[in-house]
Amino acid sequence: MKKQFKLGVIGGGFMAQAILKGAIYSDSLRAKKIIVADVSRKTLDQLEELGVSTTESNADAAQNCEYLLFAVKPQNFPAVAESLRGIPVEKAITIMAGVKKQKIKDLLGAPALRVARAMPNLPCSIGSGMTGLDLSDFEGDVDDCSFIDSVFSNIGNVLNVGEEKMDAVVGISGSGPAYVYMFIDGLIRAGVKQGLSEDEAKVLAVNTVAGGAEMVAHTEDKTIDQLISAVCSKGGTTIEAVESFRRDDMYGMIDRAVAACARRSKELSE
Repeated sequence: MKKQFKLGVIGGGFMAQAILKGAIYSDSLRAKKIIVADVSRKTLDQLEELGVSTTESNADAAQNCEYLLFAVKPQNFPAVAESLRGIPVEKAITIMAGVKKQKIKDLLGAPALRVARAMPNLPCSIGSGMTGLDLSDFEGDVDDCSFIDSVFSNIGNVLNVGEEKMDAVVGISGSGPAYVYMFIDGLIRAGVKQGLSEDEAKVLAVNTVAGGAEMVAHTEDKTIDQLISAVCSKGGTTIEAVESFRRDDMYGMIDRAVAACARRSKELSE
């Protein structure tokens, strides 16, 4: 039987709203084909402004949609799963960090359920995000893969990876914006110490980081090491900063931080 809604969403928080806005504003999915369930009336009121249907019943959303997106906190999922017992969910998408597909199937009592696991990051909220996406359960089904991919490509870039790499995705892109914010903050603080106003330092730091990232993304004939060398000159200014970073083991610090993040992601999934 044809479902009333294309996409059902359980959990209407910040990231869910970003995903829905991306889908609706890009015209890839009409608002009237979306239903969202949440326990907060205030949240549902906000969502209704997008033109989507809303409900306080998880079961109502689940049984009336083709694809069901789980956008709740991982610790709340067992209760959500209990509320869906007996409802035949066939296609699911999850953005819950650290919750493996098999656990979702087990808690829902649905061994035949197909699950796409996604890890979008905070910049998705402004359409400039990065999502790691595991579509292995839908392998070979072009229509399903295309739809699920579009849900996230509307809010940024998408990289298809296997679930076994999702902890690394969390360590690099899921949590990565925080590392970038820290680096920018460090540049701003250093700039102020060197005599700039905070606003001046922020403009310089933000645009330098953004421009540097764009060069890495669009320069195909040079490695990152070559780009670093292109800014440095023997006896010049940049090499002094670069050598300082190297003495302080900057790469080692980053490696240890990402490893700690990925390790915690693995712990949460066990």
